[in-house]
Amino acid sequence: MTPDVVIDIMREALWLIVLLCVIIIGPGLLVGLVVSTFQAATQINEQTLSFLPRLLMTLLVLVFAGPWMLTLLLDHAETLIMSIPNLIN
Repeated sequence: MTPDVVIDIMREALWLIVLLCVIIIGPGLLVGLVVSTFQAATQINEQTLSFLPRLLMTLLVLVFAGPWMLTLLLDHAETLIMSIPNLIN
């Protein structure tokens, strides 16, 4: 196994991690921004008003994008496992 192969495997894994994190965190970030803007405009300082919408958005994203994200992870794991004989050389 050459260093180039290890770097390629790590690059693919890190890219997958970043993609999955952005899919989960991105919508919650946008909802948090909208709620914070609403709170600033109305001067309401309620903690649950900012927490609950972000939590619900994160759960909705996990429900709807979860199967696709799991497929990505399983495809990556399958590719790694199937390439083990080629990497041992």
